[in-house]
Amino acid sequence: MFTIRKATPNDAAILQQVAKPIWWHTYLPLLTEDHVAYMFNERYSIKELTEQIEQSIQTYLLLFEDSELVAFASYGPREDDPQVYKLHKLYCLPSTQGKGYGKALINEVFKNVAALGIKTLELNVNRYNKSCGFYEKMGFTVAYEEDIPIGPYWMNDYVMRKEL
Repeated sequence: MFTIRKATPNDAAILQQVAKPIWWHTYLPLLTEDHVAYMFNERYSIKELTEQIEQSIQTYLLLFEDSELVAFASYGPREDDPQVYKLHKLYCLPSTQGKGYGKALINEVFKNVAALGIKTLELNVNRYNKSCGFYEKMGFTVAYEEDIPIGPYWMNDYVMRKEL
């Protein structure tokens, strides 16, 4: 049994706590330890998460199994084109992968974004991340490749797109 609810600024600490083991599990096979640590600290500081939620930069959806946070997603308008929304984050604790939580969250994102009248949803995913197959099953296709500098590191991503 699971429930999904929208995050509030008070959820920043629990989001950070749950994201940490997910990030290490997901990215350590793909990136160096220093790279993972740098990106995690940049993207998951309490300050950054709180600001994103308070200022509606990203909408976070939290998925609870019983009363434990086990997965989350975030989405929001692209800065350069507010008619295109971006799925910024979709993560599940490794112990819960395969339970359908990622699918439940992404379907909730589809519903919420479509309700806003938005027709296009995009995401970035590391080109070597095994989740590329999941996104394809959910209807996304590779639009193009993108190499993004993040501090002293690079993210080598696919930009995937789905028309809603």
